[in-house]
Formats: sequence, structure tokens, C-alpha cells
Amino acid sequence: MAKKEHVSETPATHFLRGRGIVFSEHPYPYQEHGGTAVSARELGVDEHHVVKTLIMQDETAKPLIVLMHGDRKVSTRNLARQIDCKSIEPCKPEVASRHSGYLVGGTSPFGTKKAMPVYAEQSILALDRIYINGGRRGYLIGLDPASLSGLLPVKAVKCALEE
Repeated sequence: MAKKEHVSETPATHFLRGRGIVFSEHPYPYQEHGGTAVSARELGVDEHHVVKTLIMQDETAKPLIVLMHGDRKVSTRNLARQIDCKSIEPCKPEVASRHSGYLVGGTSPFGTKKAMPVYAEQSILALDRIYINGGRRGYLIGLDPASLSGLLPVKAVKCALEE
């Protein structure tokens, strides 16, 4: 975006600005149940570079964040095996919102209400730029994925399935 002023202030952007992280802002017309295919199309970027922030839980209902390529799904079975859990499942939307402080469709891994472990698909960290939710529906931010590990307790995993 060519604009100099910021588009939105969310807990996520506040978190990033407070740490001096440079990011670009990308608002787009949000579409209910449109997912990353819509945001990638609207922004003219590869869906593989759009990163979903998923709030999941283990068998004891302990929440965790999974960062996954927009064009991939999470193998909860593979993830559970890699992080020494019996099972992993997505949280119900209202539970996810309670943990993150964000509405589903607008969940960012930055500035969450509750501190949670973060698991990122390994190949995300190798991209040159990612587009991830900025804390509200219809709003992605672009940043260098290398900055993730300095900001969040990120552990790289391999649990992607082709979508």
C-alpha cells in the first residue's frame, strides 16, 4: 500500500508497533467463509504466502496456535505426534475467541488475550514474505517471517496436508 498512515489499530498492530516491527497493511473486502482464497485473490498474492492463524486445543483443552499456509490443511494427527500430545482438535469458534481475544476470521497470532504456544509449518519460515491476519476481519499484514521467532514462542513443525 502506498498510504503512509496506518489503516487499523488492533491489539496485533499495537503489539508489532511496540516492538518496532515493520509491516505493510492490506485491507480487503471480507467475505464470510471466504478464507484465504478470497484474501489472496483480493490482494493479488499467492495463497501459499497467506498464513492462517488457527486456535486449536490438545486433549486436556489446553489452547495452542497453529500457523499454516492458506492453501494447506493441518494434519492434527501429525501435529499431535510431533508435539507429544494424544490429540489435537480445532477449538469451537466461541472458545477460540475467548482464548485469542479475536473473532474467528480475524485471528492474529500477535497480541492475543492469552499466551499460547505457537506451532508454525516449517516451510512458512522459509518464505520471503507472509501475509497474516492483522487482528480483524478483512485485514492482513505483510511481514518477513523471520521476525516471527523473535516475537512469538514459535516451534517449527511439519503437519501440512494438500488442500
